[in-house]
Amino acid sequence: MSKILSIETSIAVCSVAVHEDGELLALSELHQDNVHGSKLVPLIKSLLAEADYSPGSLDAIAVAQGPGSYTGLRIGVSTAKGLAFAHDLPLIGVDSLDGLAARLVGQVERGSFIVPMIDARRMEVYAKVLDEKGGTLVPLKPVILEKGVFDEFLDSGLVYFLGNANKKTEAFLNHANGRYVDMVNSASGLGKLAYRKFMNKDFVDIAYFEPNYLKDFMVLKSKKNPLLS
Repeated sequence: MSKILSIETSIAVCSVAVHEDGELLALSELHQDNVHGSKLVPLIKSLLAEADYSPGSLDAIAVAQGPGSYTGLRIGVSTAKGLAFAHDLPLIGVDSLDGLAARLVGQVERGSFIVPMIDARRMEVYAKVLDEKGGTLVPLKPVILEKGVFDEFLDSGLVYFLGNANKKTEAFLNHANGRYVDMVNSASGLGKLAYRKFMNKDFVDIAYFEPNYLKDFMVLKSKKNPLLS
């Protein structure tokens, strides 16, 4: 038996869950902007207390490793690393898009495609393309929403899009084979993937593990002269 605490902070949703052998036991999440820093740790403590678990009763910590929000990922990964280190637990990193897509794998028609997406601002998304069983057809990459994007799959069968970029994607593509599922990143989607990694002892090094931001984070410098302000 393996009990794993999962943390998902790739987007605005602040989400934590406990799975046992890949099956969801408890879930708590907040759909609010900019709360990861102040709410994540209390959310974890509350979830464990309500489910009558302690950190010592866990077998591993899993965390969505990106891509996604720089701040959200940094807070989520830092918290996961702290918990794993403090309680001597193995740490598991799960691709954020795989965790998102896992909620649909096995539930769509044979020959269809699953495209999990995370908004990357403007007309860009982070995306990958999976078959109905979760096999990767196009690996994770930034995608510009431009003419012809995803046509190879849209012209071949039903394509299920999910994630927080659905609205702008649907408005741009307008294809008959596009299906837009109202699902976003949640710790509930990490359980089976984390359990598989746990059984394979596919752990990350707590000291050196970093989120997959996919893009370099840039701090914009103010154009104001501080001496004149």
